[in-house]
Amino acid sequence: MPEEQPVSLRRSLSRRRSFRYGRDIDDRGWTSLHVGARKGDVKIVKQLLDEGMDVNVAAWGPKSKGVTPLHLAAEGGHLEMMDELLERGANIDARTKGACGWTPLHSAAKGRRREAVKFLVENGAFLPPDMNDCRFNPPLHYCLGLEWAYEEMKRLQQESSSGGDASYSSES
Repeated sequence: MPEEQPVSLRRSLSRRRSFRYGRDIDDRGWTSLHVGARKGDVKIVKQLLDEGMDVNVAAWGPKSKGVTPLHLAAEGGHLEMMDELLERGANIDARTKGACGWTPLHSAAKGRRREAVKFLVENGAFLPPDMNDCRFNPPLHYCLGLEWAYEEMKRLQQESSSGGDASYSSES
């Protein structure tokens, strides 16, 4: 019997060690890719993605059902990380599971990361014309930071419409 204890200890240690390489999950349901994205550690995330990790891997912990690395990077306001994840094919409109169905844009707004909100809007994150659109849960009173997204969307629309007018008038 004493010989069995070191074997189980060895297995336990090997599991912990493999977490560094992105093959296991922690108690939140996060992989090491999630952890790296949340910390903004671009070097580690690039390495994990190069090793074949799925850029859209969803966490399945009790409080993080469906959270992707992009959700966590957006919540932390890590623009360089968000750019890397999008370049590698991250779904900009990935939704968490459950009643709310938060996107990375929601996560950035909740974290009051104005630059992350702006970055996501500029890169095509889904934002309906009306904040009360039922396709974009949760409504404003659940995610107060989303008013920034709407301000940014209006600014971008004004810039593109005035830019279009200027180019049209210069051609005529």
